[in-house]
Amino acid sequence: MSPVELTLLLFGSLLLVLALGLPLSFVLGGLTVIFSYFLWGPESLTNIAYKTYSYMNNFILIAIPMFIFMGAMLQKSGIAESMYNLMYHWMGRIKGGLAAGTVGICTLFAAMVGISGASTVTMGLVALPSMLKRNYDKNIAIGSIAAGGALGILIPPSVTMIILGLFAGLSIGKLFIGGIFPGLLLAALFIIYILVRARFQPHLGPVIPVEERGNLRENLLMTRSLILPILLVIGVMGSIFTGAATPTEAAAVGAFGSIICAAFNRHLNWKNFFDSCITTLKLSCMIMWIVFGAAAFTSLYAAVNATDLISDVLLSMPGGAWGALIATQFIFFVLGMFLDPGAIVMLCTPIFFPLIKELGFDPLWFGVLFVVNMEMSYLTPPFGFNLFYMKAVVPEGVTMSDIYRSIIFFVLLQAVGLGLIMAFPQIVLWLPNTLIK
Repeated sequence: MSPVELTLLLFGSLLLVLALGLPLSFVLGGLTVIFSYFLWGPESLTNIAYKTYSYMNNFILIAIPMFIFMGAMLQKSGIAESMYNLMYHWMGRIKGGLAAGTVGICTLFAAMVGISGASTVTMGLVALPSMLKRNYDKNIAIGSIAAGGALGILIPPSVTMIILGLFAGLSIGKLFIGGIFPGLLLAALFIIYILVRARFQPHLGPVIPVEERGNLRENLLMTRSLILPILLVIGVMGSIFTGAATPTEAAAVGAFGSIICAAFNRHLNWKNFFDSCITTLKLSCMIMWIVFGAAAFTSLYAAVNATDLISDVLLSMPGGAWGALIATQFIFFVLGMFLDPGAIVMLCTPIFFPLIKELGFDPLWFGVLFVVNMEMSYLTPPFGFNLFYMKAVVPEGVTMSDIYRSIIFFVLLQAVGLGLIMAFPQIVLWLPNTLIK
């Protein structure tokens, strides 16, 4: 059987079984077992076990449950509520300020939690009712939370970047640092869009009443709520930047720091701690099984030399190397509409990164482009994760169609950001090359 036939059969089977609603990890692992058995016999199944065991022993993966616990604990620590209260009084006096400030809080929250769901759900519960109560346009209100929450996989620490670094053989520390400016760029685009649109259409984001704005002294005292988040970010990212800790060790610092934050805010109790542990267990198990299934699946695909087919197709694209690069971004965007971003990273990394190196592009830069594209997948229907997170927290009367409409302009802004990062690679490369020699 030729590589073309194998590719069509393998990915056709993958899409078919996924359409039946079976769990992704079992689909990937099950297809690997079936194809390996019929291609090379029962002896080949031992290779699947060896591949899985090699990933089970990987020290980097320990960071994933640590960062997930940090996000879950911070979600229950009351920090988000305190930050939103501060933002409400400082930004509420500006047209569109609540939505723009919500993006700012999501940006800071992203630097603490490492996953998208935590900030999306938290701000959906805290900020959305407040904005709707103040007669904010629901598209602006919902879109700002969904888009701001998606920054959680780009701004470090990022669980997605840990998986990418593992599969692509990249420095996770450099990936983390490389994601800072792109994350801030996207956040700035969201905020500028909201403020400019509210400036010309004031009814979309009205200011809060004068009596609710507070005086200068009260507002200054509220800035104390930023102390714990900033210290936590410095503790986690500072330990990586200075070389004092590996990303895995920094994850442990963050997990412990989240417990301290909850204690300071008087939210540390057995229920919150237990719920955070259960959330960590569920999400970690899901991610790990996808890692094992994707590792086996990509090994099978490489073993039948089908990766050469994709390389030949991309290298034949008009426009040379840049044509191939743009084609990969389009492929990632389409896949992001239907598959889990983590699974896309694990499936595509072994296929596309060797090609990118062959074309002469910097793999670190391409890795951040990859993550930016995966951030877009959190907002693109029909299966964007943040769309379903928002559906779980929006008030009654807000339909899925409303949520789909709310993210249109934010997805376009993400595409603009992706284009800027492609056009100016130093947005990604300058900081890691400066800090890490």
